[in-house]
Amino acid sequence: MKETIIKAEKLTKAFKMPAEEIVAVDAVDIQIDEGDFVSLMGPSGSGKTTLLDVIGCLDFLTSGRLLVFGRDVSSARESELVARRRGRIGFVFQEFLLLPELTALENVELPMIFARMKPDPEKARQLLEKVGLGGRADHLPKELSGGERQRVAVARSLATSPKLLLADEPTGNLDTRNSQEIFSLFRKLNEEDGLTIVVTTHDRELGSQAARTVRLKDGKIA
Repeated sequence: MKETIIKAEKLTKAFKMPAEEIVAVDAVDIQIDEGDFVSLMGPSGSGKTTLLDVIGCLDFLTSGRLLVFGRDVSSARESELVARRRGRIGFVFQEFLLLPELTALENVELPMIFARMKPDPEKARQLLEKVGLGGRADHLPKELSGGERQRVAVARSLATSPKLLLADEPTGNLDTRNSQEIFSLFRKLNEEDGLTIVVTTHDRELGSQAARTVRLKDGKIA
């Protein structure tokens, strides 16, 4: 029986502004099971990133119920959210967020340090090989193309052997060819390694390559 990784019921996230309250995610019900490959699709401002941040324990929800790996985090404190995501959830962002003074290999090792694990250069090298960059391990980010930097970021997201990978507009800064390569890599990780993946995108052609698509509009599932 597949494990339920994420279960959200009436999940709502609102931001209080001086003159109004903006509801970014509005009473969303969603379930992500082990082995799923889901794309969250919708235009800018539809709530994709906010929903990803909340289910990834990077932000608090305003109301509703959220279970992450079976634990109710609806009213969790920051320290509890950190503990829930540490080592279990990998993240890939639109901006590559690589440290410029570190090599590709050293960037991949970083999450191990943050997760209080012993850095493992051999594992980091194997992950770079998995994403097709085995020969670029000792290069600095400035010596890599945009597509290569994003593949380093994918390898980094796998450093702690997470059960869930969340990717927020991972192809937003890439051309068509590199965008396709990143999605092909996600599909391979899902199909061959069984990694559960949730990715946000406004690109319909890319998003349709996931096993399941969830469309958002104005914070609601369309």
